[in-house]
Amino acid sequence: MSTRRKILNDPVYGFITFRHPLVLELIDHPVFQRLRRIAQLGLSHLVYPGALHNRFQHAIGAMHLMQNVVDELRLKEHKITEDEEVGLLLAVLLHDIGHGPFSHALEHSIADGVHHEEVSALVMQRLNEEFGGKLDLAIRIFNNQYPKKFLHQLVSSQLDMDRLDYLARDSFFSGVVEGQVGSERILKMLDVVDDHLVVEEKGIYSVEKFIVARRFMYWQVYLHKTVLSAEYMLVNALRRAKELAGRGEELWCSPALRYFLYNQVTSSHFKQHPEALHHFTRLDDFDIAAALKVWQDHPDKVLSELSSRIVNRELFKIEVQREPFSDAALQEKLNDVAVRLHLTPEEARYFVIRERVDNIAYNSTNDIIRIRMKDGRVISASEASDHLSLERLSEKVEKWFLAYPRG
Repeated sequence: MSTRRKILNDPVYGFITFRHPLVLELIDHPVFQRLRRIAQLGLSHLVYPGALHNRFQHAIGAMHLMQNVVDELRLKEHKITEDEEVGLLLAVLLHDIGHGPFSHALEHSIADGVHHEEVSALVMQRLNEEFGGKLDLAIRIFNNQYPKKFLHQLVSSQLDMDRLDYLARDSFFSGVVEGQVGSERILKMLDVVDDHLVVEEKGIYSVEKFIVARRFMYWQVYLHKTVLSAEYMLVNALRRAKELAGRGEELWCSPALRYFLYNQVTSSHFKQHPEALHHFTRLDDFDIAAALKVWQDHPDKVLSELSSRIVNRELFKIEVQREPFSDAALQEKLNDVAVRLHLTPEEARYFVIRERVDNIAYNSTNDIIRIRMKDGRVISASEASDHLSLERLSEKVEKWFLAYPRG
């Protein structure tokens, strides 16, 4: 193992040590540095002012937890080679590399059916070519194509380093203390049985708290109603910009954003046109934020109004309920907004948003969390829990909302 070391001071964990030169080389790459300019929580800072951390910080934090869990499993005499350790660290560092600006706004507006998982795979492959195949093992682990399946579970599962970090980090920066999790204790309780990641029985309460914290954070932060209002307003602003670009109208924007506004970018487009990935890896929150500031003065009323409202935090009022809003309720709001804002019926559709959101805190049927009991049996967390009904927490919770300008 290399003796080269570099230390970073992280507000959540304290000092983080980087142990491998290849990891440092990847972190210094412009494609990874771009994550500094991608907000971890999108527009959540409009509700929680401290939530301004980025995906770079999160990736580094997940890597730190991965180093810790590798050390813990080695102490329990599970063999993890140095190459496998580096592969794990690279895989978890790159797990968010395909995210676009402001969380998922890009996926729902100016790129048609393009998901960040697909882009991540393409970026990882491009990086692997540039690094001369040194990311081969990381990609195999990431795609669950490596013989040791528990390694993939450390990167992507219901109790992986990604989730452990983002819950701790998002709770810290948002100030929502109910989202705090005891990640250090959970890591100490992790083990491997029959190539599956398991948690020792005495760690069941930490697992329960982790699942409850995750559910709380989804409804209190990630799917907070005001955050939803802001993010869907951003999606509609980008959709309007895309529509205007399609008509040939000139829009002020960066070269990277221009590519996505003036081209029909789909999943297949990414694979067929190498320049698409080039522009994507140069697109970040700064491009969108700068465009919104300029678009406030665009002659198109829809684009200027939406942009101004986002920039100045004049967010739509939002109603949330457990049942879908009727077509009649939607039409009533559309008519009202069209009259108040002097919009055509088509323009009004950008100002009235009817959508559904859902969340499952724990999936008890797929990729379960396994608990190793004191007698050696391995059972699901749902079976092991005697304090909390994890089956209830595994039920999908659906909510519908209607957002529109305040009267």
